[in-house]
Amino acid sequence: MQPQDTRPRARDIGLRIGQLPTGPNNTITDVAGVRVGQTTLIEGDGPLRPGRGPVRTGVTVVLPHPGNLYRDKVPAAIHVINGFGKCMGQEQVDELGTLESPIALTGTMNVGLVTDAIVAWSIRENPDIGIDAATVNPVVGECSDAWLNDMQGRHVREEHVFQAIESAAAGPVEEGAVGAGAGMTAFGYKGGIGASSRVTPSHLGGWTVGVLVLANYGRRDQLRIDGVPVGQMLATAEDVPERGSIMMIVATDAPLLDRGLRRLARRAGIGLARTGSIAGNGSGDYVIAFSAAPAVRVPYEPPTPTLPVELLIDTGAPIDALFQATVEATEEAIVNALFRATTVTGRDGNTREALPIERVTELLRAAGRLVEGE
Repeated sequence: MQPQDTRPRARDIGLRIGQLPTGPNNTITDVAGVRVGQTTLIEGDGPLRPGRGPVRTGVTVVLPHPGNLYRDKVPAAIHVINGFGKCMGQEQVDELGTLESPIALTGTMNVGLVTDAIVAWSIRENPDIGIDAATVNPVVGECSDAWLNDMQGRHVREEHVFQAIESAAAGPVEEGAVGAGAGMTAFGYKGGIGASSRVTPSHLGGWTVGVLVLANYGRRDQLRIDGVPVGQMLATAEDVPERGSIMMIVATDAPLLDRGLRRLARRAGIGLARTGSIAGNGSGDYVIAFSAAPAVRVPYEPPTPTLPVELLIDTGAPIDALFQATVEATEEAIVNALFRATTVTGRDGNTREALPIERVTELLRAAGRLVEGE
């Protein structure tokens, strides 16, 4: 198995998806204040022993800002492309348009445990929750890691979630078969965590959009990279059917409320489609979008019934630039998830091979998609 840190990202081979420039790290944490933490659980090999292992799972958390999220909420919106999935906390975000907890991603049957852990963490940070203060609304998304992982074991525990939250940091984000991505599959290859970012032109605001995905979907023959149908060139008769899902998190520093964020979230679906997704019948495709702009945060106890804020008017060229940034960053985040993921063997010897980077590089070069000599 190739070590994770030796596998390239898309730009390392000269691939330039879209037109807008990336942020300094080309990841979701390029949005000021956003942090990512992950806990990866790999244990045991051989036959499945339900409830005991082998374990190929984990948790990934995204924190919109380094302060107290419960006391200083951020505007947010959730968009559902195909709803064969579980997204804890969706209804309250839809109703109130705010996010008050870290966003967590994990394997399907860990959702309840991760939700409970975020409640416990939130109470630790805010001891008045449920006593003198309101309850908390954890937001937890999932994809199925059943092919590689003992799902019945529900191996993600409170300490793993706390570890991910407490280790959350700005800067580069680990990608591939890590955190929630440990047991995921994409386009018949090993999938997992991927990220990217874009910056809009300065005369249109110079806003940053960052995207993080948990990629676990797609048939091999559907895969397209920068418009090139590489999946058709790599497909084999033994390819597995498409039964997966994807969680997409979109962050921006543009001062938008839930209405504008929902518009951004819808555009993530276009980036998803550019990779070849058809949002299949068994797919859970969710987008969680939030603004990290301090100017639009919503305090738990507003000092007055009204708050003066400066909002980006979501019409015209500035919002179009944000739409483009979202589409491009989503597409590249998915490609990075594939590029960075290593081959993983899990329960019953089930294996998901890593994307064959050398062959894909040849195909993209032949299609004229690579910038050589950089």
